[in-house]
Amino acid sequence: MSKREEAQDITSQLWAMANDLRGNMDASEFRNYILGFMFYRYLSEHQEMHWERSGLFDLANGGSVNDAYVKVPEDEIKDYLEDAASELGYAIAPQFTWRTITEKVQDSKIKPSDFQDMLDDFNQNAQINPNSQQDFRGIFNDVNLGNSRLGNSTVSRAQALSRIVKLVDEFNYNDESGHDILGDVYEYLIAKFAGNSGKKAGEFYTPHEVSKVLARLVTIDFKAGDSQFTVYDPTMGSGSLLLTVQEALSEAGFHDRVHFHGQELNTTTFNLARMNLMMHGVDYQNMDLRNADTLEMDWPDGADADGVDHPRNFDAVVANPPYSSKWDNNANKLKDPRFKDYGKLAPASKADFAFLLHGLYHLADQGRMAIVLPHGVLFRGAAEGTIRQALIEKNYLDAVIGMPAKLFYSTSIPTTILVFSKHKPTKDIFFIDASAHFEKGKNQNILRDEDIDKIIETYKTRQDVEKYAHVATLDEIKENEFNLNIPRYVDTFEEEPPVDVDKLVADIKDTNSQIKTLQSDLGDMLDDLVGQDAVAQQQLEAIKRILR
Repeated sequence: MSKREEAQDITSQLWAMANDLRGNMDASEFRNYILGFMFYRYLSEHQEMHWERSGLFDLANGGSVNDAYVKVPEDEIKDYLEDAASELGYAIAPQFTWRTITEKVQDSKIKPSDFQDMLDDFNQNAQINPNSQQDFRGIFNDVNLGNSRLGNSTVSRAQALSRIVKLVDEFNYNDESGHDILGDVYEYLIAKFAGNSGKKAGEFYTPHEVSKVLARLVTIDFKAGDSQFTVYDPTMGSGSLLLTVQEALSEAGFHDRVHFHGQELNTTTFNLARMNLMMHGVDYQNMDLRNADTLEMDWPDGADADGVDHPRNFDAVVANPPYSSKWDNNANKLKDPRFKDYGKLAPASKADFAFLLHGLYHLADQGRMAIVLPHGVLFRGAAEGTIRQALIEKNYLDAVIGMPAKLFYSTSIPTTILVFSKHKPTKDIFFIDASAHFEKGKNQNILRDEDIDKIIETYKTRQDVEKYAHVATLDEIKENEFNLNIPRYVDTFEEEPPVDVDKLVADIKDTNSQIKTLQSDLGDMLDDLVGQDAVAQQQLEAIKRILR
């Protein structure tokens, strides 16, 4: 069984057990408990591994790092916590390690206050290392230990939390080769919760297949000799899209450091992203994530106290922003360097182009950006038409890719991927219509590996493909008045096969003949029937007359 298959198998078991545990609690709410405890387990075991590698404990007589740590004298605990915080960015005290907590749960010695003390102590220790405070402080704030849906009393809530601890502790998160697959299980669980959260899922999850398309598009030009690759997602959700960029780089042979930048408005989702990246082995020093409104606060960097802008730019920008959301497009934003060069502001009722221009502003000159948006951005007029024309005339838009409908949990509409580059050698725009290439699913359509490969290989080749792709010149775009609606450039019309009229007439005659034969046979059978009374006989005679 492959690493991915093992992770999926554990996820399926966890998911089934979690559904039994959560009862009537909403899936998106229960998510915070099971994913929060999984992350706590990861941090605790990661701390043990750090100390084991550091040789801080003498394990000559067997035993574990955790056992040895629990026995550390009280006056030495501070030193160990400072060591952990310095290296890992966080620290967990002996009485609150995952193993200590699970042993208390198994022995029925856990106290209701232990869970709150555990999280409070973690938050306090997060302040030891000032360089990591933003990465760990408040990361468990969404684990609401006083939630009445966990139980009506302190004791019943503690019992519910204990059952979740047992569930998370149930599995060994290593594959057959001993490789850690906890991060993969975590990722699959996020997808499971997204699938059961309806439209709420759009806030935090981009389906992995769509993420793969975006990630492979923005990493096409990577150079294996580079020592670092920087990627930014201004609407990062759970961070899954950022991680998929790293996955695409790794598959392409790039194994050096990736530095992640992301911003997310929703605090719960922001915490989810921090956990997700760390559980995939991303060191806190290699990620810079913020909890803020991207359109209102131009981060990363931005203007200094004197109003001089110092934007940070990235090798890749990826985004799946909330579609056609509202935003404050007051006139002052026309002075914002992100928006001022495009003539108009995105309309207040549709922030699609605002997110697009923000991401493009932070794209490095040699970088590439890919963003998912609704099809309306391709053809809507007024202010959006002005912005679209400016983007084309600046020669930033590289490709327009039409995607199938029903790929996302939050919407059934078809979407488009726009690819941008500031170093285009030509002024044409490449159109791909991939909307008909997918596997139909019960609730969602699915991009298969061959569908993804076809998009990427076609994009690389950049040549016309009948009924699939077209290189449109700037003159063609102008002729269409800068309307980018894909059917204007890629003709996917399939002619109906000619109708054989003689065969159709013959089929009609044959069908009519069969109908007459069946009616006659049925009439003969009815002749053998006799109504039980006068009314029934009258109804029977009426049916016979119809058939004859």
